[in-house]
Order: sequence, then C-alpha cells, then structure tokens
Amino acid sequence: MKKVYASAEAAIHDIEDGAVLMLGGFGLCGIPENSISALVKKGVKGLTCISNNAGVDDFGIGLMLQGRQVKKMISSYVGENAEFERQLLSGELEVELIPQGTLAERCRAAGAGIPAFYTPAGVGTEVAEGKEVRVFNGKTHLMEYAFDADFAIVKAWKGDKHGNLIFKDTARNFNPMMAMAGKVTIAEVEELVEAGELNPNDIHVPGVYVHRIVKGSDYEKRIEQRTVRKKGE
Repeated sequence: MKKVYASAEAAIHDIEDGAVLMLGGFGLCGIPENSISALVKKGVKGLTCISNNAGVDDFGIGLMLQGRQVKKMISSYVGENAEFERQLLSGELEVELIPQGTLAERCRAAGAGIPAFYTPAGVGTEVAEGKEVRVFNGKTHLMEYAFDADFAIVKAWKGDKHGNLIFKDTARNFNPMMAMAGKVTIAEVEELVEAGELNPNDIHVPGVYVHRIVKGSDYEKRIEQRTVRKKGE
C-alpha cells in the first residue's frame, strides 16, 4: 500500500465535518503544523480534538479555534490560549478536562486494543462524575474508556516510505502513543527517507501503525519561554 502523500492537504483529504481527531504535541513541541494548516484551509467544522493542550492563540490548534472549527476539546492543560478561554466561558466550546496521565493512558489503551482501564486519578473530583467506581486493595478507582478517534495526526523527525517513525527529544511526547491509536494515522515528518535507511533499533513507531506519511516544510519550531513575576509583585 502506498503511504506517501504529496502534501498535507492530500493526506487529510477525507477528514470531514464532525470528525474525532487526535493531535500530537506538548505545549509548542511536536505540533503537526502542516496538517493543522491544511485543516484550517479546508475549513472543516464540528471537530472533536484530543490533545494534551489547545495550542496558543496563533499557533497549533489555536488556529482551528480561531476559525470556530472545534466543537469539543479533550485536553489536560489549556492555560495559554485566550480564545479558548473566551469560547469556554461563553459556552461556545465543549471541554473535557482530564488528568494528563489518564489522557496518555486512554491513548495508549486505544493503540493496544484495551477498551477500558481503572485509575485512581480524579477520584473525589468532578472528573469522577458519572463514571463507574471500583475498589482495588482498599483504594478507589475510576473506570476510563480508551479513546475512539477517527484520525490521529502526528509530527515526527524522520520517517521512511513504509511509515516507520523516529521522534526527536521532547517531541516524543504524545505523538508515539497517538500514532498507534487512530483508525487512520497521518504522520508528517521533517525528513522522509527510503525504506531501509532507518536503523531498526531507533524506530519509535513501526510503520504498521501509520497509514499516510508526508514530508512537511517551513516548521516554526517555537520555543516556550519561562515567565516569572518579579520579586515583590
């Protein structure tokens, strides 16, 4: 099966209104920038986006929020996006905030074919509302379901034409587990090489999980800066 696509626009061609998307990245690192730009250009609406965070106002998922393309965000941290905050407080955007470890495990479970699992995270909080509760070894746990995403969109450092992926440094965050969890996984890479050129010992995601791959371009690679108050403020 041919996995290489000529552009991000071609790779996301069948993502339609109402789709459920997993989007890799952590903060500003490992964002599938080209694919997000293609989704903005296509103008699909009513999306459910599963991502660690919601980008910032003019970057990442923030661009889709600006275009009112996102119906629901499922995230663990959303504190750097003023437009996200505005849409949440006005009732325009449905939001499911979940513990970061639970988010990661719901991705991993989906890739492993595990339908649900139990975790103590969120017990006694709003996270627990409406969820099945079990006690193991005297400790209360919540049942959480694996995600069910139509597409997983990830960004890797290197990939080959069979879809094998290598992630670099902290971009190896939510990307690998999401790549294994989507019904259709789309990977954009900085470098695309011929099959066999990657050292098998260096591969983080085997190509069997990846359905489409595209060489990206013009990555911003933004860097988050630590912001602190001056002493006494």
